[in-house]
Amino acid sequence: MLPFVLEKPQSTEDAIAAAASGARYIAGGTTLVDLMREEVERPERLVDINKLPLGGIRVEGEDLVIGALARMAMVAADPNVQRLQPLIAESLIEGASPQLRNMASMGGNLLQRVRCPYFRMLDAGCNKRTPGSGCAAIEGLNAGHAILGTSDHCIATHPSDVAVALVALDATMRVRGPKGERSFPVEELFRLPGDTPHLEHTLLPGELIMEIRVPGGSYGSRARYLKVRDRASYEFALVSAAVALSIEGGVIRQARLAVGGVGTRPWRLRNCETALVGKRPQRQAFEDAAQLSTQGARPLHHNQFKVELLPRTIVRALEMAGEVA
Repeated sequence: MLPFVLEKPQSTEDAIAAAASGARYIAGGTTLVDLMREEVERPERLVDINKLPLGGIRVEGEDLVIGALARMAMVAADPNVQRLQPLIAESLIEGASPQLRNMASMGGNLLQRVRCPYFRMLDAGCNKRTPGSGCAAIEGLNAGHAILGTSDHCIATHPSDVAVALVALDATMRVRGPKGERSFPVEELFRLPGDTPHLEHTLLPGELIMEIRVPGGSYGSRARYLKVRDRASYEFALVSAAVALSIEGGVIRQARLAVGGVGTRPWRLRNCETALVGKRPQRQAFEDAAQLSTQGARPLHHNQFKVELLPRTIVRALEMAGEVA
């Protein structure tokens, strides 16, 4: 690991000022420290934000508000999260190991770097790590890579599980930076790779995630997260689906659906949601909607199987949500 300077600001304003002048935020460090050890990341200054008052979880009206520094394990175990938004709790438990969930913060989880092996191989082409160096994954081993939202410059998937749930639930985030505060949907945090895959999110220089707000909805309690992966734990998704349904009178009134493991960012499937509304929660309706999920897919040699696995995963997740009492 290369030498760096660690700063410990006493206030949010001091932290933002340090980041605006070129330092990097660090909280749990579960991704950044690994990448620094491998010299994929080489920050000269880090700003430790763990002492900032951004770790709480509260309920405001029907909304659930989660501080950016709340740890994944804390959020998953919180009674209000489990009661109001069980989809978030389930997606967190499906991510990482217990040790990592104890360390990793919610804000850091959303900003974690990709798990594409070529990103970590310093002798391989990777436009995300070194712009203009190429994408070794396109002609390489790409079974775990994206089929949606890809470009000729990058096909890496976004690795977060809880981000998929937050996108499905229309969550928003509040950030603060040198120019003040702003709020926007979590979905808008993530950029498509296009021809600039090294730009992964929409935060401005120095901006710090303060909190995540999840709106209440009649679909909140009838929700499930299904993750398909190579092994039962501590593995990233081949395909995942976050599903929430509002069912009244035996008919689907509202649907929320996002998927992971297949997109270069958490992928909302609004066309599938629209197809479900007004239908009875039955397998044929689920299959009809799920078939729309692969529109625009661009599979490669090793990840062609995801074109078939994605709709199957969605159907099963919808069945699981429909079974929630």
